[in-house]
Amino acid sequence: MEEPSIGTAASVGLTSADAERRRGRDGANALPGAKRPSVLRRLVGELTHFFALLLWAAAVLAFLAGLPELAIAIIAVIIVNAIFAVVQQARADRAADRLQEMLPARVTVRRDGRRRRIDAVDVVEGDLLLVESGDRVPADAEVTQANRLLVDTSMLTGESVAASVDPGATLFAGTFIVEGDAQAVVTATGARTRLAGIARMTTTAAPDTPLTRGLRGVVRLTASIAIGAGLLFLIISTLVGNPLQDAFIFAIGVTVALVPEALLPTVTLSLALGSERMAKRSILVRNLEAVETLGSTTFICTDKTGTLTRNEMTVVRAWTPAGELAVDGGGYGPDAALAWTSPEAEPSVRSLALAAVRCSTGYVEEVAGAWHPHGDPMEAAFDALGRRLGIDTDADRHATPPVLRFPFDSQLRRMAVVLADEILVKGAPDTVLPRCTEVRNAADGGAAGAGATLADAASVVDDLTGRGLRVIAVAATPRSGRTPSTQLEAEEGLRLIGLLALQDPPRDDIAESLRACRRAGVRVAMITGDHPATAQAIADEVGLRTPDAPVLSGEDLPADDQHLGAVLDHDGVVVARVSPEDKLRIARALRGRGHVVAMTGDGVNDAPALHEADIGVAMGKGGTDVAREAADLVLLDDSFAGIVAGIEQGRATYVNIRRFLTYHLTDNVAELTPFVVWALSGGQFPLALGVLQIIALDLGTDTLSAVALGAEKPAKHLLEGPPVGGRLMNGTVLRRAFGVLGPLEALLTMTAFVVSLVALGWRPGEAFPTGPDLMAASGAAFMTVVLAQSANAFACRSSTKWPGALGWFTNRLLVVGVLVELAFSLVVLLQPTVAEILGQANPPLAGWAVALASMPVHIAVDAADKRLRMRHVHPHAAAGSGASAMA
Repeated sequence: MEEPSIGTAASVGLTSADAERRRGRDGANALPGAKRPSVLRRLVGELTHFFALLLWAAAVLAFLAGLPELAIAIIAVIIVNAIFAVVQQARADRAADRLQEMLPARVTVRRDGRRRRIDAVDVVEGDLLLVESGDRVPADAEVTQANRLLVDTSMLTGESVAASVDPGATLFAGTFIVEGDAQAVVTATGARTRLAGIARMTTTAAPDTPLTRGLRGVVRLTASIAIGAGLLFLIISTLVGNPLQDAFIFAIGVTVALVPEALLPTVTLSLALGSERMAKRSILVRNLEAVETLGSTTFICTDKTGTLTRNEMTVVRAWTPAGELAVDGGGYGPDAALAWTSPEAEPSVRSLALAAVRCSTGYVEEVAGAWHPHGDPMEAAFDALGRRLGIDTDADRHATPPVLRFPFDSQLRRMAVVLADEILVKGAPDTVLPRCTEVRNAADGGAAGAGATLADAASVVDDLTGRGLRVIAVAATPRSGRTPSTQLEAEEGLRLIGLLALQDPPRDDIAESLRACRRAGVRVAMITGDHPATAQAIADEVGLRTPDAPVLSGEDLPADDQHLGAVLDHDGVVVARVSPEDKLRIARALRGRGHVVAMTGDGVNDAPALHEADIGVAMGKGGTDVAREAADLVLLDDSFAGIVAGIEQGRATYVNIRRFLTYHLTDNVAELTPFVVWALSGGQFPLALGVLQIIALDLGTDTLSAVALGAEKPAKHLLEGPPVGGRLMNGTVLRRAFGVLGPLEALLTMTAFVVSLVALGWRPGEAFPTGPDLMAASGAAFMTVVLAQSANAFACRSSTKWPGALGWFTNRLLVVGVLVELAFSLVVLLQPTVAEILGQANPPLAGWAVALASMPVHIAVDAADKRLRMRHVHPHAAAGSGASAMA
């Protein structure tokens, strides 16, 4: 059967039969659901990635070695981390789901020649939509008839001003009808709409974070060391004459002991602590790894409205022929400082404000002690100005209802309202002033203003727009009993009442925040959907744009991503009139040049770019649910300063991870040394530490201190200089762990062991003792590692300062952690049953002396190393904070 053409649909709509057939062919008018793996499949993925497989292998080996308790503990670590990761992914996936909420539940169409209300999911291509003020558009559609139609497309385009739509133009699904009514023929539904295209852009895989890549390298290295050491000691144990089964179990024990079971939980807890601190600074963390990623950021792409500015339109200047008014006061409340050029100006400005209010439908309202805008923010600003001048705008609105309203026309760029005795017009000055015949003193009964001319008004417009202000002209003409049929007819004989200049004021802290970014080596660009002139004016005012930085429009961006990246890779760039696809390409192009990109946004149109960037930052107050769900961080106060605070905390977290890596690796050197000595002696020298003791050290005495190191507060100079770069295990970490602290701790451990053996009667050349004496010497080695690690925890707080310079009690969590670990170590040493299982006993006094001496010795050697190292670096580094030097 031949289907009705668009022309036919535009006049009478579809028949029910046609609609049913198309519904069966095209499917429901719903955004396609993302093809996501099931929860079970995701859980399996989290249980089988590289680090998880390493831990599974360790658990199996622990069972084979007769250590079921350890195996169970390792499996618990794997499962807890897997569940946590799956929960995080599920939260992030709700972004595309929220797009469904952008579509209305019921809509009006014309079918079978009649108006009908149907479910939005039943709309099909060819349906004749009937939309009016307050409706949300259910599908993409071509307008066939329009009556003063004004559409809010900000959620898709970022454009802050509602646009007039004429016949022949397209209405997009998810946009909102502000004024007027229209008929439109549906051209695309469901997966074929522009809104669906945005939804698809949020389903691609998110890029790996710098922390993910860094941890992957750490895990691979430690796994290689553990497996290599296990194989090596298997060979050596066999060569020295041990039975193959005993050698295998021994090698398994070494491998399990060197696997960093606590690494992933420690990293997770460190990120969680950083997240908690950021929450106290009005930053909500939706993805824990984002805590560190923000610290690695090298390029911020920020929106304008609400992030750099307050998102509060405010009238700051009013001009009339009789004089001017300057307004100092943000927000929408009735309080502000008013400065008049002359007393005679007040009646004229009051009349100007009242005329602007009567032209508007937007207004302000007090709710729970705070003033909020309703409708167009610009019109709400006019209402706020009227209140600041003492006008009861609510009463006037009821007393002077409009007879006829001509909504804003995007081509004419002005609107008009017909009242009982006059006609008022407001709009862009370059369209209103040419329609005026003269200016008037609005307080003087409409008489022409003495001395002031339209040329004077045009000069004022140039001055105000040159300051980056948005200027609106207001004019009037007597109605004289007529009711105009067109807007042009209504505008005959206009007299200019005056000019109103508005701005969305910059946030108070934005200039300092931008300076902080530049000191921190982070480039900032403005990416906005607003007009280039408006964007440039704000960028210049807040200090974002540098003198040689270009101002680009979305249509000017190069098609090639490499060329695009080169064009944008400058500090202070301004890009206006960008589409969702543009923002996505910008994020991808900058990442392609090696940048870690943070992208801010608040609308549906921003969601794909937030998903593509290394770190997506959404607005908490003015943002949409879709943007918040797609983002990694949410600024609860919408302030750019929150990003700077997040960068500082992120850098601190990255440095903190290096801190506890140094702490862990130092411990591993001390734990591995007894096995190396045993192997080099051909199995003749007894093991100072057994496998179970090492596991007790890793899980029982190291974890709390490592977490406490991950909780170190940001240092004062973390934002002085570029982002902390390089591998997590950089040269400083490796040198301190394997070149200084690790060998020192290993030497102290073996010294305590040998001294204890001598104190118990052993002499060089004699056979080594067994039984209680060997267990007591092993207990001395165990306590030496515990006490030396306690000192090491304080030493690892900084790579440049000794702990006394930082304050012994400034990290209270570390103090508590060390005390708890010391108590645990004494229990497992002195409780007979546990001590026997671990193969240790209470050491002799000489062994205790060495163990206790290991603490001041460790601190002293570490301090000397730091002093020597700082002599070979730039002097200012020595004066910097310990945290920053850890980089």
